Amino acid sequence: MKLLAFETATEACSVALFVDGAVRERFELAPRRHAELALPWAEELLAEAGIARSQLDVVAAGRGPGAFTGVRLAISIAQGIALALDRPVVPVSTLATLAMQAEGEVIAAIDARMGEVYLGAFRRVGEDVQPLAQETVVKPAEASIPEGAGWNGIGTGFAAADGALRNRLQAQLGTVDAAALPHAADVARLAVLAYARGEALAPERAEPAYLRNHVALTLAEQQALRAGR
Repeated sequence: MKLLAFETATEACSVALFVDGAVRERFELAPRRHAELALPWAEELLAEAGIARSQLDVVAAGRGPGAFTGVRLAISIAQGIALALDRPVVPVSTLATLAMQAEGEVIAAIDARMGEVYLGAFRRVGEDVQPLAQETVVKPAEASIPEGAGWNGIGTGFAAADGALRNRLQAQLGTVDAAALPHAADVARLAVLAYARGEALAPERAEPAYLRNHVALTLAEQQALRAGR
């Protein structure tokens, strides 16, 4: 299996190449440079592995949720490469990708800006993660997770708004890593399993997951938000 993966939904940009179980990755905190870095990194990884684009079996992308332009970029790049090669695409949840960095029962959260967080609950099982609840975008003060204690929190959502989400869920949380960002290497690992389950799509069917109905505050909403602070 030869798979190329992109993850650009947050301030981190990463690209990974999975070749028969081995994973190579480029990763960097690079706000606003994702479009500049993603394709050159992909070419570097392919060259290092001695793999031609035509040898790829599938292309994967973090489908979000996350920054609107970043989510759209990863899906667009994956679609472009896959269409040119007549290969399928595997979209992978960015929250599930983030959950790969924790163990057991995991709450993955990404700072969604505008006073909200993207939130997902998962169970880590070996090199896979299973969703336990529908992914959502929510204000930290209104967040809820499945019952039980000892959840492991991961992601920038736990640092947003002065740790409001962590304070809200503290009775149910065990460990918290509020600095973690998703990696394309984990997109690749999850995509390989999804591909084996028959979840690959024709490129034109791959869609981003924004979760929000709109991605920017109107002037009135901005004024209301400032007034409420």
